[in-house]
Amino acid sequence: MRLLLLGCSGFVGRELVPFLLELGHELTLVSRQSQPFPALVGKRLACIRLDPADAASWADNGLDRALSEAEGVVNLAGEPIAERRWTPGHCQLLLQSRVRTTELLVAALARLEQPPAVLVNGSAVGFYGSSTQTRFSETSPAGGDFLAEICQRWEAAADQVPAACRLVKLRIGIVLGPDGGALGKMLPIFRLGFGGPVGSGRQWMSWIYRHDLCRLIATALEDGAYSGVYNAVSPEATTMGLFASALGKALGRPSRLPVPGPILQLLLGDGAQVVLEGQQVLPERLLAQGFTFQYPQLSAALAAATNPAPR
Repeated sequence: MRLLLLGCSGFVGRELVPFLLELGHELTLVSRQSQPFPALVGKRLACIRLDPADAASWADNGLDRALSEAEGVVNLAGEPIAERRWTPGHCQLLLQSRVRTTELLVAALARLEQPPAVLVNGSAVGFYGSSTQTRFSETSPAGGDFLAEICQRWEAAADQVPAACRLVKLRIGIVLGPDGGALGKMLPIFRLGFGGPVGSGRQWMSWIYRHDLCRLIATALEDGAYSGVYNAVSPEATTMGLFASALGKALGRPSRLPVPGPILQLLLGDGAQVVLEGQQVLPERLLAQGFTFQYPQLSAALAAATNPAPR
């Protein structure tokens, strides 16, 4: 397929882009970086440098032409959630980078006589709010906090996609991989023997290994049976305490030094709620659809992350 990718130049994109190329797809990558994957450019990969959240970026720069030639679109655009304090300005950026980008994308799709056949659009398990007791499936209602608001508005923007374009919305959990994300930040600390659970350790972590997420995105693009909302998480949710213990075991290192919640709140402000609070999310629709996880269990995912095979 000829694919247009937005927001795929970071942690997930580092595996997704080469994976889609290996499957034989032809990619146009939209990014604020000039060449996110310089070694791959020219190998069925083209890059358009622009800010997809800026309306002016969508005019006279080749994006409309690339979109008109695409057979599928992947939109994972959005500023990282838990890397900075949530000042009012940063909260607006978190919202706009997702919602405005998706609004502009959908508007561009609506201008086409023949839009791409499929849009795979990101969302997050933050849609459900947080709970230590409730188990959430795709039919569960939205939460009432800021992350839930972002996800609801993000998905509502995607819902305006033209009827001729099949829409797949992925509510993505914590993505595990060796070179970024939450696990990438934890690995150096745990390897030094200073690791441990963050906060109470009782909060839920609904996660997915990055390779499974890439496989899911590829499947959703290629298989017309995929439509609507899917929880992009492993079948085995865990708690922060059990996660820390399993990571220490995978590394052969102790994992008993907890990171107090107040310290994390001091560093990240309201953004600390991403790791201090959580939700137990089930991938009911993926399992019913027959999607097979290569890393359904945390122990296997952490073993792969701590001893990654060379590409």
